Amino acid sequence: MSLLKFESMLKTNSVYFFDLVEFEEIIVHYLDAGKHSLAKKAVKLGLEQHPQSVDLKLLQVELYVFEDELDKATLLLNKIEKIDPHNEEVFIQKAAILSKRGNHEDAIQNLEKALVYTDDNLDVWSLLGMEYLYLEDYSNARSYFEKCLNEDEEDYSALYNIIYCYDMCNESELAIPFLNDYINKNPYCEVAWHQLGRQYFMLDMFQEALTAFDYAILIDESFIGGYLEKAKTLEELKQYKEAIDHYLVTLDLDDPTAFALVRIGECYEKLHKYDAAISYYKKAVQEDPLLDKAWILITNLYFIQENYQKAAYYIAKALKIDEDNPMYWRKYAEINLKLNLFEEVVVGYENCLVLNDDDLTVYISLTDVLVFLGDFNEALSILFKAQKIYKNFAEIEYRLAGVFFILSKEKFAKKHLIDALKIDFEYHSVLNELFPTLVENLKIQKLIADFKKATE
Repeated sequence: MSLLKFESMLKTNSVYFFDLVEFEEIIVHYLDAGKHSLAKKAVKLGLEQHPQSVDLKLLQVELYVFEDELDKATLLLNKIEKIDPHNEEVFIQKAAILSKRGNHEDAIQNLEKALVYTDDNLDVWSLLGMEYLYLEDYSNARSYFEKCLNEDEEDYSALYNIIYCYDMCNESELAIPFLNDYINKNPYCEVAWHQLGRQYFMLDMFQEALTAFDYAILIDESFIGGYLEKAKTLEELKQYKEAIDHYLVTLDLDDPTAFALVRIGECYEKLHKYDAAISYYKKAVQEDPLLDKAWILITNLYFIQENYQKAAYYIAKALKIDEDNPMYWRKYAEINLKLNLFEEVVVGYENCLVLNDDDLTVYISLTDVLVFLGDFNEALSILFKAQKIYKNFAEIEYRLAGVFFILSKEKFAKKHLIDALKIDFEYHSVLNELFPTLVENLKIQKLIADFKKATE
């Protein structure tokens, strides 16, 4: 009734009187509903009618904090503290301001003061846990969340935060007995079973994880998280058909997610059912067109099927989303090589190098295409860059020898050829692949034959 009366007052520009409790209820309602402009109006009118009310002033502080008017909030809090120095809400709001400013240690001190004066430890313990989380002090954070859970066994937020602390410390071995102890007291808590399964999964204890997820699903047949985690576990056990069935359940329970659709596609891919896999990858990008992972998965499958035109189309989609991914540029180069679009191959590998993909394969592949295109000076430049990183590699030395021979720089060519033969004599067959005309060169034949004779 108070709320209707207040809103009627705003519409008619009338002024009605409300008692203090009514104002508090109205303001809290608007704050919980996220209607902060209405909450501000209620606070303003409330303070006009009850100017001495500490509780209304504290609600004013809360609004200041929400709007990042921290100096105003601090000033008002200091005034309130002089009036009511033992009000726990003063210290809680001070802590909120300090936390917003990144001063978590002082926030903790204020929350500890609040504990002295409050009758409701639960909220303050939860706030202390969060402050310790900000400080990455997971041990203290966990201890406060455990206090919350001991006070309220259905405080799942505290339960999640406790497990988060174990996760951040890589302490699955400790999380498991904690969860088992909790489950012994609360055997029908699907959240705990789900978290227990996650811990087993992280320890590669997949059968135990399956059992835990089964219990979670048994308790709550609509528990999407349970089905998803069970499906992931079945994947690890290579039970792909069963994994698909569980992912499909999640699609029935809620709107399809790109994550689930991609995982179904990957399961079909592992079953070598490529058409089905592509179908689900395409459904994933319909759900999330910016999901480059799905675009690249489609690309890879078309590449495997030797449908290079379609692979080229889909790699372009992936690059449009993430043009700074060197692995995508590699795939771009590989696809264009199959299509004999050599200039595009060069573009692909050059982008790899720009993005600091210094793998030897990139240097060698780029060099080979440049040699094929007759761009020998650029090929030399790339080989010299590679040589700075990969010293004494036969793959580089043989190519340097071949390019120098083509450029009629025999002195350099012989030096690199001898160096290459010393590193890996058998690999000299690469000359026949890349520089077939040179193999007929009598000088090269003699140099190779003399080297072999000398080393026998």
